[in-house]
Amino acid sequence: MADKGRSAIIGELSTRSEDSRRRWAAHNVRMHTTGVKLLHHPVVGDLDLPFETFPLGADPSQVLLTYTAEPASPSQDALSLLASWAANNDDIDRPAPADTATT
Repeated sequence: MADKGRSAIIGELSTRSEDSRRRWAAHNVRMHTTGVKLLHHPVVGDLDLPFETFPLGADPSQVLLTYTAEPASPSQDALSLLASWAANNDDIDRPAPADTATT
């Protein structure tokens, strides 16, 4: 079922976009182990965060993905603001503490 849906999306993109058709036909797929991810957060806005992946153990499909902000960058300022906002915002849904009482 998922394959039919995926095929339909690929077909639609390919018929409506020359760029999509060309990229799909090229099958130019590779792993990105480093780069910059552009994210938009609803509270602090746009973030440009360099990332790096680190393989974990014997399973190459498992990686640790890290994001960092460049020092003194607008993204670092935004993350600092977000951390401050989150620490002081009582409206954030927090998980209830685990019940440690025994019966």
